[in-house]
Amino acid sequence: MLCKHPEYPPHGSRSSSESVSIESDQDNDKEDFDDSRTTELEEWNGFQDTVLDGAVHNAELKPESRLDSRPTRVKPSMGTSRYIPPHLREEPSDPSKTENDAKLTRQLKGFLNKLSEQNIATILSNIEALYREHRRHGELNHSTHFELDVTSAITSFVIESISAHSTLLDSYVILHATLVSSLYRIIGVEFAAHFLQNAVSSYTAQYSTLNSATADDATGETPGKECSNLIILLSELYNFQVISCVLIYDIIRDLLSAELTELVVELLLKLLRNSGQQLRHDDPSALKDIVQIVQNKALDVEKPANSRTRFMLETLANLKNNKIKRAAMYQAGGDTVERLKKFLAGLGKIRHLMPHEPLRIGLDDLLSTETRGKWWLVGAAWTGDPLVERQESLKRKSTTQDDDTVENALLKLAKKQGMNTDIRRSIFVVLMSSDDYVDACERLAQLNLTEVQQREVVRVLVSCCGNEKSYNPYYAFVCQHLCQTSHSYKITLQYCLWDFLRDLGEASVGGAEVLKHLKGNDDDLNSKIISATKMHNVANAYAWWVAKDCVTLSVFKPVDFTVLKPRTREFLSNFFRKLFVNSQVSAPVLGNDMPATRNKSSLEAVFIKATRIQVLAMGLVYFLTEMKKRSEEEFIQWASSVAIDTLRTGLDIIPTL
Repeated sequence: MLCKHPEYPPHGSRSSSESVSIESDQDNDKEDFDDSRTTELEEWNGFQDTVLDGAVHNAELKPESRLDSRPTRVKPSMGTSRYIPPHLREEPSDPSKTENDAKLTRQLKGFLNKLSEQNIATILSNIEALYREHRRHGELNHSTHFELDVTSAITSFVIESISAHSTLLDSYVILHATLVSSLYRIIGVEFAAHFLQNAVSSYTAQYSTLNSATADDATGETPGKECSNLIILLSELYNFQVISCVLIYDIIRDLLSAELTELVVELLLKLLRNSGQQLRHDDPSALKDIVQIVQNKALDVEKPANSRTRFMLETLANLKNNKIKRAAMYQAGGDTVERLKKFLAGLGKIRHLMPHEPLRIGLDDLLSTETRGKWWLVGAAWTGDPLVERQESLKRKSTTQDDDTVENALLKLAKKQGMNTDIRRSIFVVLMSSDDYVDACERLAQLNLTEVQQREVVRVLVSCCGNEKSYNPYYAFVCQHLCQTSHSYKITLQYCLWDFLRDLGEASVGGAEVLKHLKGNDDDLNSKIISATKMHNVANAYAWWVAKDCVTLSVFKPVDFTVLKPRTREFLSNFFRKLFVNSQVSAPVLGNDMPATRNKSSLEAVFIKATRIQVLAMGLVYFLTEMKKRSEEEFIQWASSVAIDTLRTGLDIIPTL
């Protein structure tokens, strides 16, 4: 007899559908029972072991094994990681933010790709709408991540497109510069400051990279045009009144701080071509300083300048003298610039514009924003001390002004003393501003004068020595040092003495050609009035040079000692008195003091060289004899006797050789 059970009905008592439903209910009840049992096992773990791979261990365990086998509740995400404070935890990415950033990027790239001169007004309206819908400027949130903003996106896209490896068309760069200038007027200074800082940072990075690549010059790769394209962008921003001439002049000075390489010349030509006239209009004095720096750089280069460097120098000189027409400064983009300037001028008629004066930010300010801050933004932090910086700038300015004042005073004095050429004025400034005669000789050597130009050094020396109020042996030492280095200085000393004697009225001095040219014009030779002080100074200087063998007494060979003018007689009397003194001493003697020594050999060495010219020796004997009769000083009597005896002895010996 079969017993009935609710779980096991007899066959055929239920339909197939009902049996299926009953089986499903049984399965659900079984799963519920298993879940409840699992929960109980997790909660009660005092005596049971952990279930591993479906096997249950024996309950008779030692106490220490039961303690070690207690299960640990571990969360999948934080079971093995260390504790992270809330402010350092990464927030889960927000799909909506990612979609918004991608949409903003796509829209901006689309606008920039469609940018042209015809639709720039429409694109400005679209970008202005994006500013109303999205974050305007970048800010840090609590997760230390930057959220994409319109200003940063436009800045990165424009700079990325301008920083191309190949040369870009001028019209392409001009359009982007116009867009930036328009947004500066519409959005405000925050946009222009952010864009300018990133553009200058990108330019300096590219310039440093190209400089290092040029220095290595081992890769053989063609240098890119990123730096050139960026500097064109900066020059167009200057043309469109986004930045002032301060930044452009700072960039030019930074370029000129290094050597005049091909890269530097190329960048300078780009700036001059695009913004030369505007630079001259805004600050002509700064342009004058730049021209002087470039010319000095070109003179310092040992190798001859190439064609591009010469063209740059000519362009700078013409720009300084305003000899370049405005149309010549522009090439293909000139008409585009003028049209877009008109567009920017009419932008205020259809839109409300923000204040848009050109930003007077220097290159140092932009490169030191991380350490000092941004003074040009309202509310931005700035660590500079304006009082201290102003005092330092005033000190530097006063020092520069003092140097300029001294140099200008020397130049005026040079013109006053008849230094009518640039070479003579340069020599005069060197002589007047040197510390001593050694420093003067070194600085004169640095002028790199040609052999013809070196003659002017002696002429300036003699002129300066004669114009002093009292005799200064500094000029004698300078010329003595120069005569030891080159024989040409000795020849020039001879010609200068002849010129001076002609100024005193000696028409026979200077050679037959001078006599033919000046024949019948003796009155003109006496027209120059030479002071007694100048005669005294020149006589002292030539006495020192003859005594120290810079020149010999043969320089007086064209002088006729029997028919001398009174002023010439006075000059020669002073000359021989100082010659006798200087032959006995090693340092110049100022005043009329006579030396205590009597060195006959040194005096004979000076006069024995004059005996080679018989007419000169006889003339010197005649003049010294007359001088000895008129003098009452013991030293002059002794020196004249030694000189006369030496000359007479030489005359007796030389004809017999």
